[in-house]
Amino acid sequence: MRIMVTGGAGFIGSAVCRHFILDLGHQVVVVDKLTYAGNLASLKTIASSENYAFERTDICDIEAIRGIFLKYKPDAVVHLAAESHVDRSIFAPNVFVQTNVVGTYVLLEAAREYLATSKRQNDGDFRFIHVSTDEVYGSLGDTGLFSETTPYDPSSPYSATKAASDHIARAWCRTYGLPVIVTNCSNNYGPYQFPEKLIPLTVLNALHGQPLPVYGDGSNVRDWLFVDDHARALGAILGHGTVGASYNIGGRNELRNIDVVGMICEHLDRLRPARAPHRRLITHVTDRPGHDQRYAIDASRLETELGWRALETMATGIQKTIQWYIDRTDWWTPLRTGNAISSEPIR
Repeated sequence: MRIMVTGGAGFIGSAVCRHFILDLGHQVVVVDKLTYAGNLASLKTIASSENYAFERTDICDIEAIRGIFLKYKPDAVVHLAAESHVDRSIFAPNVFVQTNVVGTYVLLEAAREYLATSKRQNDGDFRFIHVSTDEVYGSLGDTGLFSETTPYDPSSPYSATKAASDHIARAWCRTYGLPVIVTNCSNNYGPYQFPEKLIPLTVLNALHGQPLPVYGDGSNVRDWLFVDDHARALGAILGHGTVGASYNIGGRNELRNIDVVGMICEHLDRLRPARAPHRRLITHVTDRPGHDQRYAIDASRLETELGWRALETMATGIQKTIQWYIDRTDWWTPLRTGNAISSEPIR
């Protein structure tokens, strides 16, 4: 298949592109604006492949997106391009509305026009995979899981814009017959993650002897999904998912944030004993507004219908992730210096 992957130079997007080309043999057209979180170095292992193409384009630019559809004639779109950091959304919601809502609308409209004019409208093989987040569901109590039928209740500007884009994507499926599938994933982690998120920020701060910021008392619970497992899930959904359906993607790895940070400290105590104990660096900071208490995904539909399972546990995945950041100073050093990433959460 020839697949347009929006946001393909980002953390999850680059993992998807590597999986599609190296493991599945697809052709991939990366569409990415290359904002601060987009990094072509994350695509280095596939950049020389004849199955790889890159277009530096803003997904909100309707004429440019139309041109890409006409130029490459994709068999599918996997839409990952999004502003994704909750902290940033609190202080710059306009950017999130523009990219996450308007950008999704532009892609859906361009895809609809493409199918109508390319004589593919009735061939049944085109797919538009809209990739979203479990944060659209809001916060859980101490028990229960998010299912595909859980009502939406977003708490942050980020999750609200993703909820809006989910609804728009479903409406274009129901109204216009665009073959859309929506996915909602839990917290991703792994190699190539931009170091503003909890796990890479904690690893790199610890390696530099800097404070390890934890919001509030650290009791907020997240379900953690290794990024390569997410990429495999999207490959399975692209190939065999049901049009009009939604699929929750989760790792079944629930942990409190403070326990994730503690796990990283334990690994680094072993790998970098000169700075041990790393727990002494943990610093509790003022909680962010609207901080959801708990997320947990029920991935039964995906597991039952498509036979997907998360291969990595948090124990195995976090070890691989930490070692990758230790080994790949070439990847993250320019990001820590060139982008002046703070050692604390964005306020």
